Amino acid sequence: HQYLTAAQVINKYNISKPTLYRWIRLGKIKAYNPGIRMTLVDVTEIETILEVRKNPLVEETPKRLYSLEPEDCYTIGEVSKLFRVSESTVYSNLRKHSIPMRQIGRFVYVPKFDIDKIFKSEK
Repeated sequence: HQYLTAAQVINKYNISKPTLYRWIRLGKIKAYNPGIRMTLVDVTEIETILEVRKNPLVEETPKRLYSLEPEDCYTIGEVSKLFRVSESTVYSNLRKHSIPMRQIGRFVYVPKFDIDKIFKSEK
């Protein structure tokens, strides 16, 4: 077994100090205290934990790429007229569903795909 001090582990593996000591406290990794103000950590256990963290069981969901070009968007006024809702309702739904907006001049554009999905499902 190879041992490093807590400070060396923190620097080498880019782990925060609270995380390292939490792992020690919870028994996830073994640590030894041979003297005052020195903690030695088993490197193989750190590497095992970090290897597990590299391979998560849950796959990350891909982020949706939006086209905020005017031809792929409605203006807020168009959404309001098309779905017969007030502009404040449009804005509250944009915030609620985290839909991006783009302002060009005095017009605010929002993606047609997401607007259709939200307002057509409510009808």
